[in-house]
Amino acid sequence: MSKPLLHSYFRSSTAFRVRIALNIKNLETDYRAHHLRLGEQRAPAYLTLNPQGLVPSLELPDGTVLTQSLAIIEYLEETMPEPPLLPADPILRAKVRAVAQMIACDIHPINNLRVLNHLRTCFGADDAAIAGWFRHWVETTFEPLEKQLSQRPQRDRFCFGSAPGLADICLVAQVANNARFNVDMSAFPTVQAIHDACMELPAFRDAAPSVQPDAE
Repeated sequence: MSKPLLHSYFRSSTAFRVRIALNIKNLETDYRAHHLRLGEQRAPAYLTLNPQGLVPSLELPDGTVLTQSLAIIEYLEETMPEPPLLPADPILRAKVRAVAQMIACDIHPINNLRVLNHLRTCFGADDAAIAGWFRHWVETTFEPLEKQLSQRPQRDRFCFGSAPGLADICLVAQVANNARFNVDMSAFPTVQAIHDACMELPAFRDAAPSVQPDAE
């Protein structure tokens, strides 16, 4: 294997994060899709690589397998520091990580496919109830996130400054998920503006779910 291999699913927001980071770092990879709704991530061959049976995984040329999107992105940052996804100042780095974790830790774990399927199969939630659950937890975090980001300097196009970073990567991937559940983004104009600024960049557009090889 001469290039890293990204194990992905087009609609996974965590895989979307990693695809953006790979593009920003200009690291070319091969791509292997695992259809989550068909359970392909639970195939024995994939479980030997990632026992959690989740995407993304990044398989390095030496056979090392990295899992968990934020850990993969931090690895890319540490091994390929340019262009940076985290600022040099330690206080600002902590603030960037905090925004990223508001999405990656407070929204995604309770709104991912496994949880939504569990609500359906074990608690009888229908499509409307699941969509309501999803929107509730997005709005619970996006309301304070909107307030926080609206206070940044007006000259900043992105979450923290004039270039996108880790916080923007997580924000964009979450907004893509929101569209599937009809989250009303009019309440979050700053978040929407940052998303739109990011999607003007090839690194973000080329990572979008709709342009992946396995897009449906």
